[in-house]
Amino acid sequence: MRRRIVRRFWFCVTIFSLVFLSQLPAARAADKLIGIHSARVMSQSMPWIAQEAGLFKKYNVDFPLVYIASSPAVTAAMLGGDAEIALTGGEGMIRAYVQGATDFVFIAGVKNILTHSILARTDIKKPADLRGKKIGINRIGSNPHYLAVQALRRYGLEAKDVQFIQSGGAPETLAALVSGALDAASLTSPGDFQALAQGFHYVIYGPDLRVPYAATEFVSRRPVLAKRSPAIGQFLRVMAEAAKILHTDKEQTFKVLGKYLRLTDRKILEAAYASEIKALEPRMAINPEGFQAVLEEVAKVDPRSKKVKPEDLIDTRYLDELEKSGFMEKLWGGKS
Repeated sequence: MRRRIVRRFWFCVTIFSLVFLSQLPAARAADKLIGIHSARVMSQSMPWIAQEAGLFKKYNVDFPLVYIASSPAVTAAMLGGDAEIALTGGEGMIRAYVQGATDFVFIAGVKNILTHSILARTDIKKPADLRGKKIGINRIGSNPHYLAVQALRRYGLEAKDVQFIQSGGAPETLAALVSGALDAASLTSPGDFQALAQGFHYVIYGPDLRVPYAATEFVSRRPVLAKRSPAIGQFLRVMAEAAKILHTDKEQTFKVLGKYLRLTDRKILEAAYASEIKALEPRMAINPEGFQAVLEEVAKVDPRSKKVKPEDLIDTRYLDELEKSGFMEKLWGGKS
């Protein structure tokens, strides 16, 4: 009798537990968004910072990040549907938009001017000395290439007056410069400061030129925004918090850059940070002037670009929501 009562008791407990658990809300699976970035540089470090700070987990976002060197290659991958979000320079996707891929849309900004510089051996003392020389860039159409073309033009040189050598990425460009395979290179921080430490010098210091450009932007496609809008909104909250760390917590940023760039020299980190942070947008603002600069450059080879306006390329709904909801105010405390 006693055994029967015990069995009945545990049977009731089991049924009650199953019923109770069935009423609990199921844990929501993390929103998965596949991302691409095009350069291993400080201006594209926010996803790294977010990962190390646990921000993706905080906002229930799964964001596998793939590295594909240069904006044109990223554009092809996005067109193929391989990712929902890219962190890259704007030229490749703006060119694609002009050519008919009008699904592309820019949703947040990181850097709206170019900060690349051209560094060279000590025997190359002035811009005119670059004539006929091998200049390293990531890819044709990449940010380093665009800066080099614009900078050389200001000193009376055209692209045909030099030899552009495509290396694939910033670390590869630096390695080629150090090895002697290049005469000069277009680099941004921390690569330019690493080159300085190796005995190279600035022939053209890019930040002084203040070249407007959609240099580092978050871009998606309109069908993705239509289908995954809440997930995109959560992702940009993650990036907003990462931007706060980038701009206010130098030590944490140094740890992240050291890990992902394999860079531990404190002097190089300090110099690179001080130079680059001034060009980055704390609240991820997009500057239409940078998009106009790209459109004008594209118009030289494709007249259709003249019919496109910067606002055709930009959707600020998520940035607007972050501001209107008070999220940014709470995050920054009225600063920035």
